[in-house]
Amino acid sequence: MSAALFDCTDPAQREAGIASAISALKGGRLVVMPTDTVYGIGADAFDGEAVASLLAAKGRGRDMPVPVLVGSWHTIQGLVYSVPNSAKELIRAFWPGALSLVVRQAPSLQWDLGDANGTVMLRMPLHPVAIELLREVGPMAVSSANISGRPASVTAEQARDQLGDLVEVYLDGGPAEQKAASTIVDLTGAHPRVLRQGPVTLEAIADVLGVEAGTLTDQTD
Repeated sequence: MSAALFDCTDPAQREAGIASAISALKGGRLVVMPTDTVYGIGADAFDGEAVASLLAAKGRGRDMPVPVLVGSWHTIQGLVYSVPNSAKELIRAFWPGALSLVVRQAPSLQWDLGDANGTVMLRMPLHPVAIELLREVGPMAVSSANISGRPASVTAEQARDQLGDLVEVYLDGGPAEQKAASTIVDLTGAHPRVLRQGPVTLEAIADVLGVEAGTLTDQTD
């Protein structure tokens, strides 16, 4: 079955596209969706076979676990072992937006995102199509919509050129606004640590946390 692409700038196509994406996700299949950073390839976070298909589509191993996108900041209460104050401050300042947080997941969660060693990377994207889909289906395992090692897709067409019929539904929301992957902050250690610099700057994070920007990057891995 060939992939379907929906122009989500057209209200009728957007409605049909989101309905098709919900159906695909509930059936264990993959969708590509716009976010504020880059386009994402997504699966139901609680469907282990679908997440394995996502990793296979990208050509990625389990050693690179899939991040999770949420449609509201309240959703994380059930996903996280405990929400540290640093996470609450960063969420208040930057969600929805281009900031991903690595936190300890709730031990009871029945999901398999790869070899994450009890942690999960969470983000709430600033994109109306992504938010609508996430609010309908719940947390999604979402990675950048590209073959591993190739550039991240900033349009639906770029994603389809790379992933083709491995994905059932493509939601086209126009070019991604940031055109860069999110900033990642690891909150699982004694001190917050920036693992990847992106649209949310070190200085902005340091300002919210009340620390020196240098302390966010100078600890060894």
